[in-house]
Amino acid sequence: MSGKRLDYLSWDQYFMGIALLSAQRSKDPHTQVGACIVDRRRRIVGIGYAGFPSGCSDDDLPWAREGAPLETKYPFVCHAELNAILNRNSADLAGCTIYTTLFPCNECAKAIVQAGLTEVVFLSDKYRDTDSDQAATTMFRLAGVQTRRFAGHIEVSLDIGE
Repeated sequence: MSGKRLDYLSWDQYFMGIALLSAQRSKDPHTQVGACIVDRRRRIVGIGYAGFPSGCSDDDLPWAREGAPLETKYPFVCHAELNAILNRNSADLAGCTIYTTLFPCNECAKAIVQAGLTEVVFLSDKYRDTDSDQAATTMFRLAGVQTRRFAGHIEVSLDIGE
């Protein structure tokens, strides 16, 4: 072979792949979500996944999706997008893009807008018709945050040799 490899990942595939890999850190038994924030120069400046706050044992908090509010995960879990913003390695996220495996909820949308991110690339929009999704969509539109569904294909295989 005398030329470069032609089957390399696009930037979108690469960053969504990082988000998917990050989602695998989530201990949530139902939904694993990951996020990757990238600056204008295509440098990763934040990564996150859904989980409980640092210092809160995931053995002591509930993972349930139904029941009394304090018996479910919802009041305790930090979403991947928020964690990526909080775990950033850059002082300024203005103009950055976030790749996320699930369209952000309204709470994460607030953080995305406040942090100055300008684009959301998402893999799934399974909650498309919910009030939370509609609120997030409205905030993104009003704040000028572009959203787009990831259009590529990701096939993950690791060959590290022996």
